[in-house]
Order: sequence, then structure tokens, then C-alpha cells
Amino acid sequence: MIILYTLLQLILLPFLCIPLALISLAIPRYRLRSLRRLGIGLKRQRKKDTHGKTTIWVHALSVGEVTSALPLLSALRKEIPDLELVFSTTTRSGEGVAARLLTGKVDRFVAFPFDFLPVVNFFINTVQPDLFILIETDFWPAMLSSLQKRNIPSLLVNGRISEKSFRSYQRYSFFFRPLFASFHTLSMQTERDKDNLIKLGVDHRQIETLGNLKYDTALYSSALREQPLSFKLPQFQQLFVAGSTHEGEEEIILASFKELKADFPDFYMIIAPRDVSRGKDIQRMAADLDLQANCRSRINAGGKDILVLDTIGELNTVYSHAHIAFVGGSFVEKGGHNPIEPAIFSVPVLFGPHMEDFSEISEELITAGGAVRVADGTELTRMLRKLLHDRELLAHKGEAARNFILSQQGVIQNHIDLIKTML
Repeated sequence: MIILYTLLQLILLPFLCIPLALISLAIPRYRLRSLRRLGIGLKRQRKKDTHGKTTIWVHALSVGEVTSALPLLSALRKEIPDLELVFSTTTRSGEGVAARLLTGKVDRFVAFPFDFLPVVNFFINTVQPDLFILIETDFWPAMLSSLQKRNIPSLLVNGRISEKSFRSYQRYSFFFRPLFASFHTLSMQTERDKDNLIKLGVDHRQIETLGNLKYDTALYSSALREQPLSFKLPQFQQLFVAGSTHEGEEEIILASFKELKADFPDFYMIIAPRDVSRGKDIQRMAADLDLQANCRSRINAGGKDILVLDTIGELNTVYSHAHIAFVGGSFVEKGGHNPIEPAIFSVPVLFGPHMEDFSEISEELITAGGAVRVADGTELTRMLRKLLHDRELLAHKGEAARNFILSQQGVIQNHIDLIKTML
């Protein structure tokens, strides 16, 4: 597979790779990252500064994966002596959040290399990892193949396979089967994820089911409820946070909020679009309903009715202030987003019918009494009204949500025990 992959890269080099490289170098905001991903400026300091230390390279695709990595990195630092932690991300947004959350927790930030064998080999020779950990996703054949050839173990943690991904992996099994086989160990979130890998032909001896890292987030969080906000909000009695919403959902949520606002004038909403560039569009939707909204990226305070959180890295803090949360990507067919994030703050969680990417977690959270599935805007309004009227029910569901998350903890220690066997 790697031979075919490299051959394809060489064929495309003059037609696609070189033009893309030239475009990246011509645009200032991409230039520095592109040079860094080619290895320019990568310091050869391991032998000088890390003699006798174990080096673990942890890689995360973007913002969500960086957040997932935080408790694992804290535990690695605590439990493994003489450790050098190297961290990389693929996206600019992930890099920004990593710099904010992980500075002081890791020893070095590096760019993630372009997946071209000479570049990958240069990075591996320079970083000299004893173990490579990939958080959730971002599979690159050249990187994984090069690590395997050097007998450097690679570990996938927080692995998950949605039904959509599973169908793609099946369709292109000639590519993905050897890709998964190149991992030393694949640690999956659920038994369903493990079963899907086995169906793809992955050796069951490579697979562990250790759960979702985010279950243990509270153990490594500096605070629980009402973490400090970096912006001002008007006075309210109840805060509704709609997180990671997608196009086609905001209209439903805004209409529901508008209806409830007439009966609950002290009801306030923060809506956080998954694509932060859509903030102005959502502000206009609100205005069409005579709701006054401010965009966080432009004004350091919420509007009279709504704050549109069109920034990266602040949603978790906002969830800590919520009384009720809706998890987006679930009214439209996007697979949903992680309900653990609000639930851990004793917040009842609502979501739509499309939670395929978090099917087991969402079902278990419903069974525990901490979440409710709503089919459409009518059910959303009905459930919000019920919770706003019944403070006792609101508190009960919030407590059930948090207790369920706490009951699942221990995931980090299971990963640490596994990692120690691989070093």
C-alpha cells in the first residue's frame, strides 16, 4: 500500500503538489506553517536536552482532539518520570488552542509534517519518538509506515468509527486495512467501534476498548461550574447553550427560543456555530425574528437576547454556566457532537435524532436520565418549556448527567497502564 501511495504522490507532484505548495508559500498566513511542515526550523535538540528521557509524540487533528488530549497529557506528565512530551496538530485552529491550553504541559510543539516520505523521515529522525500517539483520527500512511519500519510503536487513542466512516473504510478496504494494521495498538471508545474494526479485517489482538478520554476531563479540570468568562453577559435567570450547531439547525433553535422568550423574559441563549465564520449569518437570522444578538468575535459582550459564540476554544467554559444545553449536528445529518462536554457540568443535554457518531454515549446518557432526544423544533420547545417550568426536574436531570459521566471515569488510568507496557 505504501509503495502505491508514494508512487501516486510522485505522479501528482508536478500537477498538484507543487502548485499547491507554491500557492501556500505565496499566502502569508499559510507560508510559515507550510515551511514548518516541511521541517524548516525544526531544531535538532533531542540528544542535547533529552538524554535518558522517554520521548512521546502526541498528535491531534484539530480543536476537539486537542481538548481530548488534555487529561491524557496531564496524566502522562504525572505518572511517567523523565518524559519529554512533543505535541503536534494539523490545523491552524488546533495549533492556536494547543498553545493556549498546553503551554507548560508539553515540552515542545512541532508542526505535523506533510505526508511525504523524505519529510516524514526527517521529522522522525529529529524528534526521535519512543512512542507515537494519535488522538482519534488523522491517518497518514507515510507517517504510520515509517514508524512501523523503525519499530517505533504507534497507538491510536479515543478511536471511533461512525457508520458513515465504516462504509467508506469497507469500500476502500485495500487502503485502510493495512493502514490500521500499521498501528501497534488501537484503543477504541466502544465495543461497537472494536467490532467494526474486526469486520474490516483488523487483528483483534491489536484492539483494546478503553473508553472515551473525555469521561475523565473533570479529574484534570481546574474548576467545575461557572469558570471565568472573558466577556460580559446581561442578567438572566436561565441560560440555554446550543453548541456546535450546523447550517439548518440555527433557524429551528432560534424559532424555539423566540417562542419561549415571550413566556420567560429572563431566558438567555448562547449559540456556538461549528463553523465560526457563520456568526454574522446567525446574527441576521436572529434579527429577522426581532432578537438582538451580538457576535463574540466583534463585541466583548452578549446582545440583549443572544450571544453568538463565533470564536474557537471558549465553548467548554460557556457550558460550565449553562442550565440547559443542546448539542448540534443532530437535527441535521452530521452525526452529532460530544454530549459529555456539557453533561460533566451537571447540565441536562438535549439533542436531535442524528447522534450516529456518539450513539452509545448518547443512548447511555438518555438511559441514565441526563439527556433527552428531541425529534424537531416542536419537541425542542416542549422540552425546554418543561425544564424551565420545573426547576426540580432540571436539577435532577443535570445531576443524573454528571453522575453518569463520573461513573465512567477511569479511562485515563487504563490508557496510562497500556502506554507503560509499550515503552
